[in-house]
Amino acid sequence: MALHDLSAWRHEHAFDAGNRAGERRTWIVVAITAVTMVAEIAGGWITGSMALLADGWHMGTHVAALAMAGIAYALARRWSRDRRFAFGTWKIEVLGAFSSALVLAIVALAMAVESVLRLVTPQPIAFGAALAVAVVGLVVNVVSAFVLAGKGSDHGHHHGHGHAHDDGPAHDHDHHHHRGDDHHHADGHGDLNLRAAYVHVLTDAFTSVLAIVALSAGMMGGWAWLDPAMGIVGAGVIAWWAWGLLTQSARVLLDREMDTPVAAAVRHAIESDGDAEIADLHVWRVGRARHACIVTIVAQEPLTPDGYRERLAGIASLAHVSVEVNRCPHENCP
Repeated sequence: MALHDLSAWRHEHAFDAGNRAGERRTWIVVAITAVTMVAEIAGGWITGSMALLADGWHMGTHVAALAMAGIAYALARRWSRDRRFAFGTWKIEVLGAFSSALVLAIVALAMAVESVLRLVTPQPIAFGAALAVAVVGLVVNVVSAFVLAGKGSDHGHHHGHGHAHDDGPAHDHDHHHHRGDDHHHADGHGDLNLRAAYVHVLTDAFTSVLAIVALSAGMMGGWAWLDPAMGIVGAGVIAWWAWGLLTQSARVLLDREMDTPVAAAVRHAIESDGDAEIADLHVWRVGRARHACIVTIVAQEPLTPDGYRERLAGIASLAHVSVEVNRCPHENCP
């Protein structure tokens, strides 16, 4: 059997270059949170403060969730050239975001249950110690939020190729590999893994603010009921944020992209001549701002696959395109 040089037709399927800056920032925040956790648990053990101990173990849940985001980055980077992943490893990061959102939802549920129990059966509160813990927690989370929100820079390149077969249905595969800062143009998705870490920090800062308000009011006005009431409010807000993150990450994991502007743009570009019609179309996300597309075209006077590829060239987010072209006999065409 004759051997052919296929190098001109082959390409990498690592469509997303990852986010090394985001990964570094995530691990920095893991370290900050872990140090705070150890300090609070040690301080609570030495002083006998239940408030310090409780917040220390609470910090532990955030260490676990933030570490989940860091591990997702590391695995996606480690396996980025593994050919077992048909369209790269970017969805490992999305899976990390989905898992973090589940942890947030569990935290919200636990907060709500505990707050309701404390409303029904009030517990004595050491306002001074609890207020100090809340202030420390707020400072740590504000610092962490600034670390995660820091700007990173990436540099990249563009690569593309196409080919066609004229014996039978014509096919074309087009691959464009972009790297860089254009991930924030991904229809609002951005880096979901980094966003999950940021939401964890933000929710903790938010609950610290609520706790400071409630504890201050309890200390000065004797409104002890305000502390569990604020817990219920915080649980509701955290649940709302968790739901938003769950739905966004689940949409990507389930390839629910056919109602996006990208799919509509593909259909408009192909069918703009009034002759070509799309018989089958699949669009799904393979990176933060990258989509793959498989399209089957039927026309009375079809163009070459390169001709249809040129029509799709203006859709910047298309990173991998496969085109099948079929001629429709006049008597069978609408």
